[in-house]
Amino acid sequence: MENPPMPRLSRRGLMLGAGALPAAAALTGTALVGATPAEALTATGQQVPGLYRYKVGAIEVTAVNDGVRSFPLADGFVRNASRDQVNAALEAAFQPKDQMSIQFNPLLINNSGKLTLIDTGNGPQPGTSTVGKLGTNLAWAGVKPADVNTVVISHFHGDHINGLRAEDGGLAFPNAEILVPEAEWAFWMDEGEMSRAPEGLKANFENVRRVFKDIDSKVTRYGWDKEIAPGLTSVDASGHTPGHTAFVLASGNGKLFIQSDVTNTPILFAPNPDWQVQFDMDGDKAAQTRRRIYDMLAAERLQLTGYHYPFPATGFIRKDGNGYAAVPAIWSPVL
Repeated sequence: MENPPMPRLSRRGLMLGAGALPAAAALTGTALVGATPAEALTATGQQVPGLYRYKVGAIEVTAVNDGVRSFPLADGFVRNASRDQVNAALEAAFQPKDQMSIQFNPLLINNSGKLTLIDTGNGPQPGTSTVGKLGTNLAWAGVKPADVNTVVISHFHGDHINGLRAEDGGLAFPNAEILVPEAEWAFWMDEGEMSRAPEGLKANFENVRRVFKDIDSKVTRYGWDKEIAPGLTSVDASGHTPGHTAFVLASGNGKLFIQSDVTNTPILFAPNPDWQVQFDMDGDKAAQTRRRIYDMLAAERLQLTGYHYPFPATGFIRKDGNGYAAVPAIWSPVL
């Protein structure tokens, strides 16, 4: 049976979505009896729902924010740039020096009532955490975990796969087929690769095994340049990880490039495409991939969405000197 189309946010829907708020109230000790949704959000110190919908041809997509993590700028966050260079780039983007803020934006695709989620965020977190908001924001959108038909994973870093597991350790999306890049699976599930891995990578190998333990029957591995779901084609974007994958979503005359982690925050890595974030496993290849993809996006004037782009995480890329500039898409109040 097909899922019904995703409901539009109405006042009634917002009131229903506010049903998740008493838990937050319990954490803060604030009484919300009789409060409106707006009052409840204010009382609990919560942001309004992190959702933004737009159309790609006949397909509806929704950026679903999983939160933002801020932390002190560490030496080596950009491996081949100095702290002064990184701070200069932050200052040019009107961001505070010596601090990084990274956003997380899974994407929900509604294609004729079939729901596909690309990446799953950081997973369940303590109530005061600034990340792990995917489930709450999906609830605001009227989507229950059991409604999701397919989960597509771009690569196996924890901020993309940890949301596959619910707080009790069970599957967060119990009815979904899970699609993963075959090259990513081959690398992270290889015991030899794990034994040879530097100490800093061993935790990621262990996390991959924790997340995927006992769910082989739900996992399908996909190759590159394949239509892995209706209208969704996988693209080789390796370098960040061995099997890192981007996607093209196409419907009619509409097309969206889903870049995954081709860059981390574009504030740093669009104007400086040869910079290598500490999470790039093959930094040189990641930079080559970035230039190849961004040259294509700029030439084709193709809309993109970026997992670590500022919410709502969609816009365009243009050439700018030896690098690129991110151009946000114009927000639209209607689909």
